[in-house]
Amino acid sequence: MKREESTEKWMSRVLEAIVETSRDHLLITDHEGYIRLVGDSSYDVYGIGKEELLGKNVIELEKRKVFSPSVTRKVMDAKTPQTIMQEIPGGRKLMVTAFPVWNEDGSMHSIISYSHDLTEIMELKRRYEGLTEQLKQFETEIEELREKHQEGFVAVSQPMQAIERLVKKVAAVDSTVLILGESGVGKNVIAKEIHRNSRRAGGQFVEINCGSIPEGLLESELFGYEAGSFTGAAKQGKQGIIEMANQGTLLLDELGELPLTLQAKLLKVIQEKRLQRVGSTQYRDVDFRLIAATNRDLEKMVKEGKFRQDLYFRLNVVPIHVPPLRNRPEDIAALLKRVVRSLNERYGMDKRLDPAVTHALMQYEWPGNVRELENVLERMVVTADEDVITSSHLPVEIRLAGEEQTAMEPSLATSKMSLREALEQVEEKWLRYASEHCRTTGEIAEFLGISQPSVVRKLQKYRIRSN
Repeated sequence: MKREESTEKWMSRVLEAIVETSRDHLLITDHEGYIRLVGDSSYDVYGIGKEELLGKNVIELEKRKVFSPSVTRKVMDAKTPQTIMQEIPGGRKLMVTAFPVWNEDGSMHSIISYSHDLTEIMELKRRYEGLTEQLKQFETEIEELREKHQEGFVAVSQPMQAIERLVKKVAAVDSTVLILGESGVGKNVIAKEIHRNSRRAGGQFVEINCGSIPEGLLESELFGYEAGSFTGAAKQGKQGIIEMANQGTLLLDELGELPLTLQAKLLKVIQEKRLQRVGSTQYRDVDFRLIAATNRDLEKMVKEGKFRQDLYFRLNVVPIHVPPLRNRPEDIAALLKRVVRSLNERYGMDKRLDPAVTHALMQYEWPGNVRELENVLERMVVTADEDVITSSHLPVEIRLAGEEQTAMEPSLATSKMSLREALEQVEEKWLRYASEHCRTTGEIAEFLGISQPSVVRKLQKYRIRSN
């Protein structure tokens, strides 16, 4: 008997120790919900000391909002284990799980509940979600900046730097801009840059190629039409391109292709800032910033009677002449890097150009200008099996152009010099070429495929001054 009492005492002390030392707050009631055992952490959890809780009924405490709801009461009602989120004074959150303990006859003996304070975890979760949302916002802003950088035109050469300065000036006002240049030089990119930096950046940038739409449809596309204006017209009519640009910017690309009959109507819209839809007698006010672009010689067309002189004067307020790519080789190296980087990001690749390929591309005349350069690079990036794009991947026309240029140069083999002298002559030639087309010794090193210290040492050797 003494041994049984000793065991009972021992078990009682162990049970109390378990309640006191458990990482989760333990609370034990009898089958009627009266608290029989509770940990010392009760004050930290409920704001009520252990002595005040012992002997109290959970239903009474639930009514007093000491904890709400009572998981013990739920076990008493359902006769099954329960897990709930419980709110306690001070706005703290607990995750509480309770289990019934049964007698041998199947009646309920007691209920044990485990409470885990989730307040800090939920606060951390809230802060994590806030940081995640902030990170998404940063990623969106970075992506917008990346897109803006990729869409922006390259301005390494002096002519393009002058255009960049002019773009910033005209973006601040609403003056009409006329962008002139060969096909593919990036006239629409400059137009977008003006719009993006203008007070109309919040409005739409609307672009129409006057040479890509049949003459019979161009008028309705530009000015819109009323219902029933012509066979095949939409029943509700249609808004024109000019109206779509209201409060924004309108780019009329390839303006030289605009028929004389529409030139007069366009001139009236520019002067009066209002238009009539096809088939309408009513005027609609429009407020847009006009940018025109063409690869045609408008002055010559005016003399030939193919373009209205008064419209030309209206458009030629701020002319921007974009030189062809062959006249600004300094921009080619920067374009090659930007386009390859953009293609790698778009297609998840890691392609790079061999120095010989870079040299060949920089020597090419690029009759199609930037548009041709972008297409050639995309073709090589997506079709090359290797990460390094070599001369074998170059299009035939570029390889042939390079071979013709090489054939025109005097052969080193015909001159009387040693191998060392010949190698030094080639080395000096490449260094001078790279120094003329690269801005830093780091870029020269990347272009030539050697280290930067080697570049500095060789430039000193041949007395070449870098930019």
